[in-house]
Amino acid sequence: MSATQHPRPHVIVVNRWQEQYARYAEYLDHATHRVSYLSTEIGLASVPAQAHDVRVVRATDDPAEVRPALQELIARHGRPQAIVALKEDDLLIAAQLREEWEVPGPRVADLTRFRDKYLMASAVAAAGLEIPNFALVTDAASVLEFGQAHGWPVVVKPILGSSSDGVVKVDGPAEVAALDLADRPMMVQRFQPGQIYHVDGVFTGTELLVCRGSRYLNTCLGFRSGDALGSVEEDDPAINAAIAESARAYLGALTDAPLVFHLELFVDTAAGPPRCSFLEVGARVGGAEIPFLWREVHGYDLMDAAFQLQLGRPVPTVPERTGGELAGFLLVPAPAARPCRIVEVTPMTGRPDGPYAEALLPVGGVLPRADAYYEHVGGRFRFRGARSGDVERAVAATAAAFRVAAVPLEGDETDQADQAQPQLLSAGRA
Repeated sequence: MSATQHPRPHVIVVNRWQEQYARYAEYLDHATHRVSYLSTEIGLASVPAQAHDVRVVRATDDPAEVRPALQELIARHGRPQAIVALKEDDLLIAAQLREEWEVPGPRVADLTRFRDKYLMASAVAAAGLEIPNFALVTDAASVLEFGQAHGWPVVVKPILGSSSDGVVKVDGPAEVAALDLADRPMMVQRFQPGQIYHVDGVFTGTELLVCRGSRYLNTCLGFRSGDALGSVEEDDPAINAAIAESARAYLGALTDAPLVFHLELFVDTAAGPPRCSFLEVGARVGGAEIPFLWREVHGYDLMDAAFQLQLGRPVPTVPERTGGELAGFLLVPAPAARPCRIVEVTPMTGRPDGPYAEALLPVGGVLPRADAYYEHVGGRFRFRGARSGDVERAVAATAAAFRVAAVPLEGDETDQADQAQPQLLSAGRA
C-alpha cells in the first residue's frame, strides 16, 4: 500500500525543545496516526520513541531548511492531515505550510496580529483599550520626535521578535544615535514603569475558559542583561479580577477564534482600584517554566490545549479544583556566553525554602547555543505554595543561594557543543 493510501493519517510536528515542554505522545495516539517530526538536533531529546519518522533541520523557522525536509516526509508518508508547531518562533512558518498544503488549522492571517507587535498594538488601541503610546520607527529622527512628544524614557523594539531580543530602553535623546535601526522593522513605545504581569490561559473566542495572572520579579528585558527572572502567581482577588476583565477585552480585540494565550500587561495599584495597560500577547503557551507549572501544580496541560486546537479538536476540559496551591518560577541566566561548560553548580531542591523541581546541567555538562532561549540557561526552578508571599520568599531565597559557573568553549569544542544533547539534572513531584 502506498503512503497516500495508508489508513493512518499523517501528522507532522515541528519541534525545537530539548525537554518535554510538550508531551506529544500523550496528545495524539501515535499508533493510530503516523506522526513524523521536523526537529533540531538538540530537540531530538523530546521527540517520542513512538515517532513514525524524524528529519533534522538546523533551524525550525528557516523555510529553506524546513520546506525540503517537509517535502521528504510527505514523499515518504503522504500528504499531512495536520501540521503542528507550538513554539512561538515556529508559528508563522507552520501557518504558511498549512496554506501551501491546504491543511486545516491557523493561517498566517490568523496569527499576524499576534506576531506583528505594531498591528497588535494598533488593534488594541482601535478598540479603545488602555495601552502606552506607540509609533512606527522609520529612522533615528522618528525616535527623537516620539520622545519629545511623549516623554523619556522610551522603549524601541522589533515588530517581529521574541524573548526581548533586540529590545532597548532609551533614557534620553543622547542615546538615540547609538540605536541600530537598520536590520529589521522597529517600533517605539512610551516606557511604562508599572508592575508587569503575565497572564496565561485559554480563550474560547468570546470568554476565558481558564486564566491565571502572575507577577514578574524583575523583567524579561533585564534577563537579557544578566538579571535573574522570577514569576509568582497572584492571590489578590481585586488584581486577578482586573486582569481577567482586561485579558478578555484585549483578546476580543484581536480575534474571535479559540486560542491558548500568553499575555503581558502592566498593573497599576497606586491610585485606587487596579488598572491594567496592554503590553503584548502571543497566541501560544507561555515559555520558561509555565507549561510545567500548569501541569504539575494546576493539573492542566496548556500545550495539550494548543496541540488540540491546531488539530481542529476541542481543548481538554478544565479540572474542577477548590483552593489549591499557587506556583512560581525562577530562571538564572547562562553563566557565560553559550556554548559553555559548567564548572560549578548548586542543587537547590530538598531545602526547606527551596523549589519543588529544578533543571540544572551537571558539572562538565555543556550549555548549548540553542534557539529555545529560556530553556538553555544557568538554572531553572519551580515553586509551589499556599500564598503568593510564600512563593516569592522561596524564589528570593533560591536566587540568593544558588551558584553556577561556566567557562566558554573554544575552537572545535564550540562546533561539537552545537550538536550536543546535554543531560539535565531534575527533581520534583507532579
